[in-house]
Amino acid sequence: MEHHAPHPSSVFEGYYSKFDLPSGAKLAIIICKVKSAQKNPYMVSFTYVPKDVSTTYQREIWPEEMHMVKYGPDHAFGLEVPGIGFARWRGDSTTEYELECPEFSFKGKTTSRVPWSSGTDTPESLLVHLPLPLHWHVHSLASKCEFEMKLPGYELPPEDRSGVAMVHQEKNWAHSFPAAHMWLQARKGDRSFCCAGGKILGMEAFLLGYRSEDLNVDFRPPFAIRLAGLSPFLSYTTNWDDRTFELSVQGFTQKLTVSATAPKGTFYPLSAPFAEGHRPNFLNQSFQATFVVKIYESSWFGPWKLVREDVFEDCSLEYGGGYYPPAGSETRYH
Repeated sequence: MEHHAPHPSSVFEGYYSKFDLPSGAKLAIIICKVKSAQKNPYMVSFTYVPKDVSTTYQREIWPEEMHMVKYGPDHAFGLEVPGIGFARWRGDSTTEYELECPEFSFKGKTTSRVPWSSGTDTPESLLVHLPLPLHWHVHSLASKCEFEMKLPGYELPPEDRSGVAMVHQEKNWAHSFPAAHMWLQARKGDRSFCCAGGKILGMEAFLLGYRSEDLNVDFRPPFAIRLAGLSPFLSYTTNWDDRTFELSVQGFTQKLTVSATAPKGTFYPLSAPFAEGHRPNFLNQSFQATFVVKIYESSWFGPWKLVREDVFEDCSLEYGGGYYPPAGSETRYH
């Protein structure tokens, strides 16, 4: 809970929850605050994407107030939005959502949590303590959540009106948003893959992790870093026009590659936080991506041996900033 709780010295803090719903649809809720911004400092973003991606329901609400309230010494806190509701995290990491406005209504409570790993509670590990301009934290890879939802004027499938969803929870806090970034997230049974990174501090860096019952792999700087386009450990290519992304990163005894793609027409835009406020259409995200993740092992200086190949479907793939050329324009690509 320590890293998920508020960071008062940050310029912005954003909380992202993605729900896998009973019908196969996805729901993304983002609650974000930009300190001292002149325009749209507070955002509650709500995006419901049906499994067939036919009629995405998206609303971005710009409240006049938002408060981050600490409840006690166990890092329990809440995001309180007057007139709309709240999201609250208890000391045991149980989360309660209660959001209601003319555009949507959502209530939920988690009953479980899957943390990043047993070895470290956050993808950054010790890097989380450095004064970096941007931090990324994964609070739960998968939490069961009992929920109720209403979308006025939208024909929700009966199974998505109430039931049990699986929610993935993250947080960003920073002094500045990255000039360009990629974000990937997938879950299949007990297996998951998460990756975030891009351009920061004049370099390119990524954080990523693969999880299963028998295999856990993490990469972060200094291995997952590239300077002036060069690195002995990291390579990647991102192509918005083709909606593809490929990355390869290795240490001395482990190597991971991921190939990601999503169909055109499945993406939706999101606003992103900057010092002056939220910039519309700065990110584009799909819940219909396919990932192929391969993991290799070797002895020191020995050949790489493939030990795991996983194909994930219905994944989350996001292009942001410089990796999303239409960023900031009024034209919203899908």
